[in-house]
Amino acid sequence: MARQFTISQVAKSAKLPTTTVRYYERVGLVEPDDRSAGNYRLYSEESLRKLKFIRAAQAVGFTLDDIKALLDRPDDQNSACEDVQRLIEKRLSDIKQKLKDLRHVQRVLQTSLNQCREFQSAECCHVLKTLEAAAKK
Repeated sequence: MARQFTISQVAKSAKLPTTTVRYYERVGLVEPDDRSAGNYRLYSEESLRKLKFIRAAQAVGFTLDDIKALLDRPDDQNSACEDVQRLIEKRLSDIKQKLKDLRHVQRVLQTSLNQCREFQSAECCHVLKTLEAAAKK
């Protein structure tokens, strides 16, 4: 008989909180394979493999939607590779945009810091004044 895990056992083995396993179940990424006599969720080795796959895929930047598509992919390896390449291209595009946005934020903050140091005043911080004015709009 194949080994079965309770939710706490499968979560611990996958290095995830049980709440995360429950969430993955709600969104359809994983499901219990059975229920115990006490109505506890029981997961298989395959479920544990899926949870580890999900964690690894998230660690490299795939979204849960991406992961769902990867888990639902056909058995055709050529098709699977093309699908994965498209997902990677999309994630790379997203990362490039985030980096661009972060560089902009970095420039704005650096400019603000330089202005603060140059025009430092005991009675008023011009950055706070600017932010307060923006908040009133």
